[in-house]
Order: sequence, then C-alpha cells, then structure tokens
Amino acid sequence: MKIVNPDLRPYLIAHATPADELLEELAAENRRAYPRDVRMQITPDQGAFLALLVRLTGARTVVEVGTFTGYSAIWIARALPEGGRLITCDMSEEWTAVARRYWERAGVTDRIELRLGDAARTLREMPHEEHVDLAFVDADKVGYPVYYEEVLARLRPNGLMVLDNTLQRGLVVDASDTSSSTLAIREINDAIAADKRVESVLLSVYDGLTVVRKR
Repeated sequence: MKIVNPDLRPYLIAHATPADELLEELAAENRRAYPRDVRMQITPDQGAFLALLVRLTGARTVVEVGTFTGYSAIWIARALPEGGRLITCDMSEEWTAVARRYWERAGVTDRIELRLGDAARTLREMPHEEHVDLAFVDADKVGYPVYYEEVLARLRPNGLMVLDNTLQRGLVVDASDTSSSTLAIREINDAIAADKRVESVLLSVYDGLTVVRKR
C-alpha cells in the first residue's frame, strides 16, 4: 500500500528546503554501503521539517532515539541555537562511526552527544526533570511504547515529540498484518490518541510522522 503516490515524492522533496551536498553525499554512501538498511534514513523533506520545528520552538535540548549514520542528526544539529545540544542514541558502532565522520565534516560535532547502548536504558538514565524541548523517535518499532513514556516523562510542558514510521507503509490498517513492528505501532498510535497528557496529529509525511505536544 502506498501512502503517498510515488510519482509525487520527487515533487514533494523538490518543494522543501533541499539537502546540501554533504547530506546528499551521506545519503549516497548509505545507498551504496547499506542497501538493505537505507530505509532507516529519513527523507530530505522530513529533515527540513525537523529543522523547522527546532527553529520554530527554539529548542535547546533535543533527544534523538535512533541515529543510524547521522543524517537526521545533521538536520537537527544545524538548526539548534548557540549552546543547543542534541543527545542521540544508537546501538551500532559501525553506523555511528559513519555518523561521526559526517558530523565532523558538517561542523556540528560540538553540538552532538552520542550515547551508545540500549536506548531504553539510556533514556532511563537521563535526569527525571522535564528538561527536553524536542525529541525525535526513529528506532526499533517494538520499543516505541517504552521510548514514548520515557521521553514524555522528561519532555517539558509545550515540548514536542516526533515519531517516525507511524503508518508502517499503510500496514496499520491491514488487519492481516500481525508482525511485531506493526502491532507495536498500532499500540503506540492508539495510546497517543487516547493520552490526555498530550495533543497530537498523525501526518501522512512519507511513512507517517506523529507530532505530539505535551500539555
């Protein structure tokens, strides 16, 4: 099932703030080196959207769950104000080694703190104060319910959380799909819609982006 007509994808990307040469080079390297995993990289229009949210909110403390090779982190880090900080979580030393290389070239290394290890544990080890301005969740889908609760506990009032892949290529409405990833996304989508602590909208941007504001 296609959420967005594939013929529209180039048009949508062409009418958002474009990725620069460095980001295009990283995307090309991902396609060459990780053809089976490149789907974990967000699209340029998603990157532009995240950067816009960072700038609009003036976010200074941002948490990212799921780094891959650092493409989304570059979009976010470049949008941070002076003194802003991105804490990004991943388990792969291989993928994040690529990320570190491109962060250095992008000049954003001083704004990014990479924490390697289990993301749920990393989040639980963060201070329990409501200090996070914005969070982007784009990791293993089975972990989303846990990531959501751990991030929300640390999100300041009016802070934003963005969750990627919340349409699961349209499989959320396919009753025959009972894969663990789809079940987890259905669970978190239903939980967010019923959560009185937040207000939210599920956008049909690429594979679904849910934007949550903590009340």
